[in-house]
Amino acid sequence: MQQASANRVERLVQQFEELYGAAPELMVRAPGRVNLIGEHTDYNDGYVFPAAIERDILIAASVRRDRQVRLFSSDMGVSSTFTLDAIEKVSAEGERWSNYPRAMAWALQNRGLPLRGVQAVLQGNIPPGAGLSSSAALLVASGLLLLSAAHQTLDPVELALLAQQAEREFVGVNVGIMDQFISVLGKKDHALFIDTRTLHYEPVPLPTSGVVIVIANTNKPRGLVDSAYNQRRAECEEALAYLKRFLPSIRALRDVTSEEFTRWEASLPEVPRKRARHVITENERVLQSVEALKKGDITLFGHLMNASHNSLRDDYEVSCTELDALVEAAWALPGVYGSRMTGAGFGGCAVSLVAEEALERFCQEVPQRYREATGREATILITRAAQGAERLL
Repeated sequence: MQQASANRVERLVQQFEELYGAAPELMVRAPGRVNLIGEHTDYNDGYVFPAAIERDILIAASVRRDRQVRLFSSDMGVSSTFTLDAIEKVSAEGERWSNYPRAMAWALQNRGLPLRGVQAVLQGNIPPGAGLSSSAALLVASGLLLLSAAHQTLDPVELALLAQQAEREFVGVNVGIMDQFISVLGKKDHALFIDTRTLHYEPVPLPTSGVVIVIANTNKPRGLVDSAYNQRRAECEEALAYLKRFLPSIRALRDVTSEEFTRWEASLPEVPRKRARHVITENERVLQSVEALKKGDITLFGHLMNASHNSLRDDYEVSCTELDALVEAAWALPGVYGSRMTGAGFGGCAVSLVAEEALERFCQEVPQRYREATGREATILITRAAQGAERLL
């Protein structure tokens, strides 16, 4: 479970030498992430609690004398080239991945930073389409590489914000700040508490022995995510508008306490009421989770994860048969502290905190029970909390 294992680095260096005829001068990595608790709170100005995972994007590169950026994706076996003087978005199927490095170059230059051309080989081991933020890792790794090549530095928070801007304005995906933030600022053996309104963040220690993070992928295509995401945002805005009649000073659902919600919830139509209940209670669960971990109470943290899944299933209605099957299979096993869906929903992954002595049984029985319930195969990924983006060479 090592980050950027020696074998991966060696293979990347070898591939770079074969392609470009010399050893790379630079190497960077940026991790994917899993959100332990705090789902669908970010666009309501709320709290999230992700951890970087031991899966990442690696980029080896050398600096060019011209303004060209030459990229080769080791995973896809395809190249893409652009010039820093005219960065354009590409739509060709095999080249779309290069929009993320292009986006970072665009955002960094817009920020006034002088960049230099590079030639690079990229390799990643974050499962695509699983909701583990391979796109944010690619953005952050590309940004760190381009900065390093030009002998430039940026405050880590600003790098995360530029990566978010790049994905929103160049790639065209309306993302929140969590994914880029944790990819840049992740800390080994810690989860990161983030207040998405103020951007205040705090690393919170996770147990360094006895407990592992286990991510189980439903391997279900997530076809409903975009339309449901937009619908849920609209329903939260509707709930906010109702609650503002009674609580005129609130700016977002994050500002409403459970007590206030209980007092006024009968005034809301059923669907906005359920959406608001999830967001308000989920924010409180994140705060309680942080305090539980600070006290070393992993059992309470697990109970809060379970409550989060129930809320996402019943009040926010973004779970699905496959996610429920994975989570219920995990709940049935001894040694599982907590389990919940993670990410946007309707597929993707479940995350569990599992005692080390229960890990082998988990890896055998959860996929088996999932197969029996759904006819699908689950993929298991075991990780500890990893370090954020860094230069390796």
